[in-house]
Amino acid sequence: MPGAKQPRRCHFPTLLATISVAALLLFFPRFSPTEAAAVEKGRNRSSLLGEPRQWATGKDEAQILAEAEARAGGGGEGSLTGDDEREFASLDSMLQWAIGMGLGLCGFLPHLSGNSDPDKLREKAAELERLSAEELLKKQMEIKELMEKLKVPSDAELMKVAIADLNNSSVLLEDRHRALQELLVLVEPIDNANDLDKLGGLLPLIRELSNADEGIRTTSAWVLGKASQNNFLVQNQILGYGALERLVKMGYSSSAPEAAKALYAISSLIRDNEHGQELFLSENGYAMLQHILSTTRTNVRLQKKVVSLLAYIADFQLNTGKSQAPSLSNHLFIKSVVEMISSVPDLDLQEKALLAVRSLLQLTSADATDLQKFSGLDDSLNTLRVQLDELTSHEEQREYALEVEILRREVHIVFQQKINQASVVAASHGN
Repeated sequence: MPGAKQPRRCHFPTLLATISVAALLLFFPRFSPTEAAAVEKGRNRSSLLGEPRQWATGKDEAQILAEAEARAGGGGEGSLTGDDEREFASLDSMLQWAIGMGLGLCGFLPHLSGNSDPDKLREKAAELERLSAEELLKKQMEIKELMEKLKVPSDAELMKVAIADLNNSSVLLEDRHRALQELLVLVEPIDNANDLDKLGGLLPLIRELSNADEGIRTTSAWVLGKASQNNFLVQNQILGYGALERLVKMGYSSSAPEAAKALYAISSLIRDNEHGQELFLSENGYAMLQHILSTTRTNVRLQKKVVSLLAYIADFQLNTGKSQAPSLSNHLFIKSVVEMISSVPDLDLQEKALLAVRSLLQLTSADATDLQKFSGLDDSLNTLRVQLDELTSHEEQREYALEVEILRREVHIVFQQKINQASVVAASHGN
């Protein structure tokens, strides 16, 4: 698969062919600055691979040739203003634009001086006007060939090339990596993400989740996560192909980057997607989250991802009024999150753990047995209070520490309310 190509080097014949646009312009009565602006706009755009986009005058070859012949046979004055609607102020300005465009294509636009010698420009224009129809046609063909060389594929065409590489078992590992990196950029626009399945890209990406190479697996999960983020259509397409099962298995990886990208893809797939959360439950995804919490105590980044996902799922169930995940009430699961509140010296992680516990508490019934799963929470909250008091003495952390303290108090209030409810329920049963 072609990778990022080297910049083209300008050589004299190509430059002459480009500058000969000026000659053709002398015979095109209706080439206006608007069309010139379109040329400039096209020239300045770049694709993923760093190539300049194709630029066009808005006229096809037949129209250009017909106007050139009409101009050659019409015996007009060739003035640059007036009835023929040329809008260049002078021949000099037109030629400078043409030369500037030519030099710009070769990468020399920053070095172009605006003080070109007018006498030399007029001399060059006179030479160009003496070209015969055959010579003009030849110049036109040269320019057309140059345009074709500068043309690059559309995003859809680039995606097709990358997907073809993923489907080709003989492609080198390096090129397979490059194809995934290109797709990672290409699927970011929602329209491209929506086209991914139409172009046959989802199945190869899901297949690569089982690749023997860790980097391939990791990047494939990354692409799937990016394509499905906030995209209900792509979420359901990927879920329909059964990718969640493989992503959950990747979450058990001993490689932190692989597990992190698997969590990213899972979060993208099930966010605001009730069906995705049901599938996550059926794939025993909560056991995977618990595994990460219990085995990666030194990896704060992974723990943050797990706790954030946990808090989101609990909030989603609170908002929908459905409790589809009994695993969220697992004693060991809750214990791991509660311990993070006081044992991990990372204020951001502690805040995320508080948010998760607050939501889990609200999902918990007023039954005393359920509340026992939060044993140790009171002690953890008190320990955190002491830590936050110390942090408020540091000016750079004071504001954030005060925010977390407000959240800590809220969690403590919710916890006490649950205890009081449980006492009332126990008392009523006793009567």
